[in-house]
Amino acid sequence: MATLILLLTAALRHPVMQALSVIGGTFILEDAATVITAMQVQTGAIPIEIGLGALYAGIVLGDLGLYGMGRLAALVPWMERYIPARRRDMGRDWLNGRLVRVILASRFLPGLRLPTYTTCGFLKTSFLIFAATAIFGTLIWTSLLFGISMKLGHYIIAYLGAWRWAGIAMFCLVLLGMSRLVARQLRGKEIT
Repeated sequence: MATLILLLTAALRHPVMQALSVIGGTFILEDAATVITAMQVQTGAIPIEIGLGALYAGIVLGDLGLYGMGRLAALVPWMERYIPARRRDMGRDWLNGRLVRVILASRFLPGLRLPTYTTCGFLKTSFLIFAATAIFGTLIWTSLLFGISMKLGHYIIAYLGAWRWAGIAMFCLVLLGMSRLVARQLRGKEIT
């Protein structure tokens, strides 16, 4: 067991393995992966270039994957019964007129990315506009959250020492709680 732990520890010091672990973390819970990666950068365990680059790559790959899942769902024949072509066309027209705003709003509001990005794929909105906007939104949101996490990480590491992981967990819970509160406040408001 001790040998396995040593091998895993050594592997996670390799830049490729670090990047892959961060990318994998974004597929599980991207905001938590961002906070944890920022803390790892703060402690010196991961170089900032690898951490931030892997976060961008993983989040963008996840966003494009959601779009792709929507495109694949549109190919399923029985979907015609639930969403007739006329309704899809109406949805596409509405969404195309607001695509950039809708994608950016879904990046910053919790719980909207999955339904919004898969709907964009399902309705066959412009992939280039979708991808460019998703990348732009990711650069803004991830950089902002990463920077805040780095700043708070400095204080968490300095003042909590061995309890820093409890501080990180608490920060993630506060972030999740705040995002849920904002989502509740904005629920029901239409993006125009």
